[in-house]
Amino acid sequence: MKHSKALRARQILPLTALLLLAGCSEGEPVASAPPAPEVGVYTLQAKPLTLTTDLPGRTSAYRIAEVRPQVAGIVQQRLFTEGSEVKKGQQLYQIDPRTYEAVLSRAEANLVTAQNLARRYERLLKTNAVSRQQYDDALAAWKQAQAVAQVARIDVQYTKVLAPISGRIGRSAVTEGALVTNSQAQELSTVTQLDPIYVDVNQPVTKLLELRRALESGRLQRSGEDQAQVSLTLDDGSAYPLSGTLKFSEVSVAPTTGSVTLRAEFPNPDRKLLPGMFVHALLQEGTQQDAILVPQQAVSRDTRGVPSVWVVKPDNSVERREVETLRTVGNAWLIGKGVADGERVITEGTQRARNGITVKPVEATNVELVAEFGPKSTAAAN
Repeated sequence: MKHSKALRARQILPLTALLLLAGCSEGEPVASAPPAPEVGVYTLQAKPLTLTTDLPGRTSAYRIAEVRPQVAGIVQQRLFTEGSEVKKGQQLYQIDPRTYEAVLSRAEANLVTAQNLARRYERLLKTNAVSRQQYDDALAAWKQAQAVAQVARIDVQYTKVLAPISGRIGRSAVTEGALVTNSQAQELSTVTQLDPIYVDVNQPVTKLLELRRALESGRLQRSGEDQAQVSLTLDDGSAYPLSGTLKFSEVSVAPTTGSVTLRAEFPNPDRKLLPGMFVHALLQEGTQQDAILVPQQAVSRDTRGVPSVWVVKPDNSVERREVETLRTVGNAWLIGKGVADGERVITEGTQRARNGITVKPVEATNVELVAEFGPKSTAAAN
């Protein structure tokens, strides 16, 4: 009897435990799947982009003319203010002309005598009163006297030292009373033309070859025919308000630096640019019609150095994709291949991205591209 009661108790206990467990779970919620992680995405847009290159350079004068004496003598006057603007043909110095004026008077007197003698012999030759040889000698003496008089007149003109070009004149190396000669090594002063002004920059030949390949392949289109537009940034970081044009490039490569010298011409009406200043020139290389820029924070590299981005597909699943980065443009990467127009890349929450997971994409708040699309873009490409 006792054995049967113990057997029934052992059979009832498991059933009771099951009922108790069921009663406890009736009021509790059933566990659900975790929500999709939220990530910030940036939608890519393919638009025309003008590519530029920032190159260091220095300014150089458009023209430099050294003022030198053509005759010897004592300087009587200095007729300009140092550092002022002078015009071409303006008198700068006056050298004592008295000796040269006397030489000119004597040459002109000899010229009159030779002229009269030649004309008299010309009339006498018709009557055979003089020989042909006498007439020829008189004619040659007349022409020689003309040349001597012309030289004397030039020497008198040279006593007035004139400005060879228009520009700004520097300090004077001589004062009144100084003796100057036409063969001296020291110039009297220097005139520098500052408007326009040149900017000489050096571009690596490898960059030049890359640009040519891009133009030949059609990936880039020329922004101009022969004279590309150039903008300028001064050494203090301020932008020069006027744009210049690229004039030419050297035909040879510097063997020590492997670079090619480019020369641009800038208007300089206010004389803000002076020769020897260090500047940065922004050269327009060309326009890429379907350029895609990816924010730099969206691009990561693996241990091999290969760049990649996390792409959110239309079904909000995530895919890691390798890309080709051509260059930086402002604070973005110019992409060659790997992503397409309209695709979304993750810029916020990349640490939560995994291949194949579903995410909740929202518009990124950490993206503010410095680069500007369009043919008038001034975004610097490094």
